[in-house]
Amino acid sequence: MNSKIKFFQSIHFKIALVFALMLLITLEVVGAVFVRQLEHQNLSTFEQQVELPSYVDNSLSDQLVRSSTTKTNAKIRDILSDVNNANISEIRVIDNKGVVRGSSDTNDQTIVGQKTTDENVKNAIYNNRSYTENTYDDTNHNRYYVSVVPLLNSSGSSNNVVGVLYMRASLEGVYANINSITLIYLSASLIAIVLGLLMAIVISRAITRPIDEMKKQTIRIARGDFTGQLNVYGNDELGQLAGAVNNLSVHVEEAQDSTEAERRRLDGVLTHMSDGVLATDRRGKITIINETAAELLSADEDEVQGQSILDVLDIRKDYTIRELLENQDEIILDFSHGEHELILHAYFSLIQRESGFISGLVCVLHDITEQQKVDRDRKQFVSNVSHELRTPLTSVRSYVEALNDGAWQDPEVAPSFLKVVQDETERMIRMINDLLSLSRMDSGTAKLNLEYVNLNELFNYILNRFDMILKNDDHPAKKYTIDRLFTKKDLWVEIDTDKFIQVVDNLMNNAVKYSPDGSVITARLLETHNHVIMSVSDQGLGIPRADLPHIFDRFYRVDKARSRKQGGTGLGLAISKEVIGLLGGQIWVDSVEGKGSTFYISLPYVPYEGDEWEDDSENS
Repeated sequence: MNSKIKFFQSIHFKIALVFALMLLITLEVVGAVFVRQLEHQNLSTFEQQVELPSYVDNSLSDQLVRSSTTKTNAKIRDILSDVNNANISEIRVIDNKGVVRGSSDTNDQTIVGQKTTDENVKNAIYNNRSYTENTYDDTNHNRYYVSVVPLLNSSGSSNNVVGVLYMRASLEGVYANINSITLIYLSASLIAIVLGLLMAIVISRAITRPIDEMKKQTIRIARGDFTGQLNVYGNDELGQLAGAVNNLSVHVEEAQDSTEAERRRLDGVLTHMSDGVLATDRRGKITIINETAAELLSADEDEVQGQSILDVLDIRKDYTIRELLENQDEIILDFSHGEHELILHAYFSLIQRESGFISGLVCVLHDITEQQKVDRDRKQFVSNVSHELRTPLTSVRSYVEALNDGAWQDPEVAPSFLKVVQDETERMIRMINDLLSLSRMDSGTAKLNLEYVNLNELFNYILNRFDMILKNDDHPAKKYTIDRLFTKKDLWVEIDTDKFIQVVDNLMNNAVKYSPDGSVITARLLETHNHVIMSVSDQGLGIPRADLPHIFDRFYRVDKARSRKQGGTGLGLAISKEVIGLLGGQIWVDSVEGKGSTFYISLPYVPYEGDEWEDDSENS
C-alpha cells in the first residue's frame, strides 16, 4: 500500500484526463445539439421563405377548376412566372388526375401534359394531405426541400381537391451556412479543450492532497459485518478507496436493487392496469396516481400530487377522510357533463402495516359508463316494447270481449270489430318483424346480398310505384306530386337492393303521411367526389329542434298519438339507419318546424375508370 505510485497511475493524472474527456464529451454533445438546433432553425426559416402566398394557391385553384385547355395552362404558367423567389428551384402544378398543368422551369416544359409518377403527389390528391421532405439528388449532388400541398376548390361549397402544388427548393445555401458555423465552433472547442486541460492539471494537484485522509476516514466508517469485493483495476488512491468501501457498497447495492425492483414492479402493475389507482397518505393527500386514473379524472399527474383525494374525486361535501378510513364504502361517481358521459365506481381499501398502523388509502376507479348506458338502454327498450305491444293487445282484447259478449251476431258491428282486430294483429306482426330485423343487425347476423345497381333507375322505379298507387286510387286520402331532380350521369353503387328499397319506401311513406294534401315531395340524386347523395323532401309540419337528435332512436315518435293512429311502429327510421350503416353510408335529417323535412342518404361511390377515360377524351 505504501509503494510509490507512478505518474500515469496517480489520481493526479487521471483527474486531469477525466476532466479533459468530460470537457470533450460535453463540447461534442453541446455541439451536436447546437448544430442540430441550428439546422432545424435554418430549415424552418428556409421553409417560411419559400412558402408561397395564399393568393397564388387560390389563383392556381381557380384555374384548375376549369377544363384542361392550352389557355388555362398558359395562365398557370404566367402565375408561376410571377413568383419571384430565388430560393425556389422549380414549381409544378398538377391537377387531380395527376396531369402536370404547369412548371416554373422554363428549360423543361416538356413535362407539361404528362402524368406524374411522384407517389407523394398521388397521396396528396387522394388523401388531401400535405407532404414535405428533404431529398438528395444523385445527379447534381445537391440537397433539396420538396413540398407537396393539395389545392382546394375555394369557389364551391365543398373543399374538393382540384390539384396539387409541387415545389422544390435547393438547400445547398442553408447547409453551406451551417457548415461554416460548425467549423467555427470546432475551432473554438479545440481551444477550450486545451485551456481546460491546463486548468485540470492545476486543480488535480489540490485535490490529491486530502485523498489519503479521506481514505483513512472511509475505512473507519466501513468497519462492520459486510461481505463482497469491488474489482480494483489500478494501484492509485481511488483504488485504495475502492478497497475500503467494498463491504459497504455490497449491502447498499443489494438494498437499492431490492427497492428498485419492487418500485419497477409496482410501476409496471399500475401502468398496465385498465382501472385507475390512487394512493394517499394517512391524511388523504395523494402520493401515487397512475395514468389511467389521471385520464379518467382529466387531471395532470404532477399537479394532483399532494392534493386531497376528497377534492380530486369531488366528494368533500359527502365524505370525510375519517369516514373513508373507517368504512371504505364503494362510491358511484358521476363526472358527466354536457354530451360527455362518465360514471366511475370507486373502491377503497386501507394501506396497513403489520403492526396495524394505517398509513393511507388505496382507491381503485372502474369505468362503468358503458355498463350504466347498457342498463338504461335495456330498461328503456323493454319499457318501449311493453308499451307498444300493450296498446294493440288491449284493443284486441276489448274488441274480442265485445264480440264474445254477442257483438258477433250484429251484422253491422261485427265486421268492423273484426277489421280492427285484424289491423292491430298485423301491426303487432310488423312490429315483431321489425324487432327481429334490428336484432339480426345488432348481432351481426344480417346478411347482405350486394350487387351493383344503377341508382338512378332504382330510385326512379321506387318513385314510380308511389305515382302508380296514387293513379290507381280513384278516391285517394291524400294527393301529392313527386318532383325528381336527378343527375344525368348513371351512378352504379354496390347495395342490397331489397333492404335499400325498404329504406326509401319508409322515407317516402313518412313524406306522404306527414305532408298536407296537394303538396310536392322532392326527390334528389347527385354525385360528389366519392359519395352519392340522395334526399327526400316534404312540405309537412317539420320536426322540432329538440326532437332532431332522437329521430332515429327506436320507438321514438315526434307526434306519438298521430303516428300510432297512422299505424307506425316507431322502428322504421331506426331500421333505415342500421341498413344504411351496413352499406357503409350515412343517413341524417334537416328540418325546420313548420316548413318540412329533408332526409339525406349518403353512400360510398367509386366511379368506373371508363368514366374517367371518357372525361379525358372529352377534355382533350
